[in-house]
Amino acid sequence: MGSTVSFRRPDGQNVQGYLAEPAQATGAPGVVVIQEWWGLNDQIRGVAERFAAAGYSALVPDLYRGKSTLEAEEAHHLMSGLDFGDAASQDVRGAAQYLMARAARVGVTGYCMGGALTVLSLVMVPEAAAGVVWYGLPPLDYVDASKIKAPMLAHWATQDGAFPIASVDALEAKLRAAGVAYVGHRYLAQHGFANETALGPRRLPITQYDSAWAQIAWDRTFSFFGKHLN
Repeated sequence: MGSTVSFRRPDGQNVQGYLAEPAQATGAPGVVVIQEWWGLNDQIRGVAERFAAAGYSALVPDLYRGKSTLEAEEAHHLMSGLDFGDAASQDVRGAAQYLMARAARVGVTGYCMGGALTVLSLVMVPEAAAGVVWYGLPPLDYVDASKIKAPMLAHWATQDGAFPIASVDALEAKLRAAGVAYVGHRYLAQHGFANETALGPRRLPITQYDSAWAQIAWDRTFSFFGKHLN
């Protein structure tokens, strides 16, 4: 099981996060895991544990400062109150720097809102050696693709009601024009297809877990990080 740790942002502010470590933590590569809009909940802790089981030190920054929710309305409120630029350039970068103290290379990954923040982090966090985006992207005006120097992998859902595939087309065109080392995969799936809690009556109508696609995406993620972080 992981533990709560404190780390310092570049501006000097101390924040907390959830750290999951592998059996052999010394010298293990690091991954900053960025939450969905629900907050730092059990599901995203489980994602960090999955990375730890695969040999990575995984740190989830607590972007909402201790708050999380099961209700979409409150999640939207929390997300709307988040300064995305500050979260990427300060919280995520601070988490990456914390991991760099113990790892030679650090990657960044995130889901939904965290996917959008992963794109921004690849722009704003020079410590990131690789990034994996899961079905989320920010407004293109905020993406200076010329600053993305790390290789990038992305998983998109063609039936995504939150991030339409047309917006993915526009992002990919921008990445290509800037010469980013990018590979994008598209899945015949809905938003949140890798979130195992997106099942049953409590799931949002636009989300649907798909175990088969999720496993393929995870396999590709581990292969990608294995190549660029080990």
